[in-house]
Amino acid sequence: MSNVVSLDSIFGLGELAPPATMPAAPEAASGCSSSSCGSSDGPADMDPAVWEKVKNHPCYSEEAHHYFARMHVAVAPACNIQCNYCNRKYDCSNESRPGVVSEKLTPDQAIKKILAVAQEIPQLSVIGIAGPGDSLAANGRNTFATFEMLQKKAPDLKLCLSTNGLALPDHVDTIAQYNIDHVTITINMVDPEVGARIYPWIFHKHKRWTGLDAAKILHEQQMLGLEMLTSRGILVKVNSVMIPGINDEHLLEVNKAVKSRGAFLHNIMPLISDAAHGTWFGLNGQRGPTAQELKVVQDACEGGAKLMRHCRQCRADAVGLLGEDRGEEFTADKIEAMGAIDYDDEARRSYRDHVEAERAGRHASKAAAQADVRESIGFTVDPILIAVATKGGERINEHFGHAKEFQIYEVGPGGAKFVGHRRVDQYCEGGSGDVDTLDGVLAAINDCTAVFVAKIGGCPSKSLADAGIEPVDRFAFDYIEESALAYFKDYAERLGQGAVQSRAGQDAVIRTGALTARRA
Repeated sequence: MSNVVSLDSIFGLGELAPPATMPAAPEAASGCSSSSCGSSDGPADMDPAVWEKVKNHPCYSEEAHHYFARMHVAVAPACNIQCNYCNRKYDCSNESRPGVVSEKLTPDQAIKKILAVAQEIPQLSVIGIAGPGDSLAANGRNTFATFEMLQKKAPDLKLCLSTNGLALPDHVDTIAQYNIDHVTITINMVDPEVGARIYPWIFHKHKRWTGLDAAKILHEQQMLGLEMLTSRGILVKVNSVMIPGINDEHLLEVNKAVKSRGAFLHNIMPLISDAAHGTWFGLNGQRGPTAQELKVVQDACEGGAKLMRHCRQCRADAVGLLGEDRGEEFTADKIEAMGAIDYDDEARRSYRDHVEAERAGRHASKAAAQADVRESIGFTVDPILIAVATKGGERINEHFGHAKEFQIYEVGPGGAKFVGHRRVDQYCEGGSGDVDTLDGVLAAINDCTAVFVAKIGGCPSKSLADAGIEPVDRFAFDYIEESALAYFKDYAERLGQGAVQSRAGQDAVIRTGALTARRA
């Protein structure tokens, strides 16, 4: 593990000095269409032009999400549909879920905020508009006004928007005009009978539609918009909310439909359902999926449209790396107090150069570790799940007690891949651990064989071991995937000797969209 280094103190992540012993990167291969590439793929898996579009986008590349930050600007308050899982809130600082913002912005305010964030966060690579309503409602006036100014002020930042797709066909030409390379469409059904249970109404062509008629119109608009985007070479990510008993089994059909129309990624997300959020589903007892239920549906879609599994279901004003929100550092009053902001992209260019240098060795290092596992143990051992405490940079660099989420990797003879994350309350605050909080952490990672941490105390170590989850700190500050594969190789040997037992059949609790304090 000593032949690779991390970015853990570059601009707050890591000091980079690639050693001469770092293995050469594999040559890139071409021939991958957008419909067959996934968020975990690298430059060897797709056309070079596509890789250039996704390599620094934390939502479109699982690898990129370890290194790059996104920013959502809340300039689109109106919405043209009603979803049973949505309740938009415009002055909320504590809920972590889509449709929620602390402050609505005008395009001018958004630009000033973007420039301020860009100067403070060199990892910033993407500006997205995801609400709090729909980015294309009200003819997308605020959305396109923001992007027009941003192209002139900060041309190095990628542009991205999210939409429910109802108004999408009317705006595809404008999207292409502004060089928006990434569009996310939320598509929860391809059968209007299913859609009628999700959408009470839509507003289309100056008329409110309900029931089956509304769902049919929405479906037709979504499919047309998707086809129009992909025909122009615009990368499309499809978001689908998994709603147990309503569209869980149907999502396989959604996956097939969006793949056939050229979608780049399919992101199957768990329903956020809590009565405290005030949604129709939450108030009427519709539950969200368990971790195992979500993974079963995601796994069933493997082989169709490639999957994104690292989504955090961000707020409409999220700022920072996925899994963190630095929005409170950039409130309107703080931005106003900054005065005039001179835009300079030197720090971001330097950071991107460092990431490129590190990535070259990372791709080769991962491939070597995978080959070693395949050669050593073959394909006779079932994959396992491992929870990882990390602050970014693809490294195991977080104390167990300080973790607010664990990244979940499935590790087996075929390699190590990111399959999800589990949000938790921080176990250790003020120097001591909380027993009740520890119970919540255990419930969140109960399906994992081990948890990788930079450091862990004696009490949580014992509780984890008693629950059958092995605490592992021997890979502290090493890279996640290589460490996971090294652990799996050792695990397979111990399993063969009868020294450990598999944990098949366990399930875990997803705590998505929890009421949680934002980073100050």
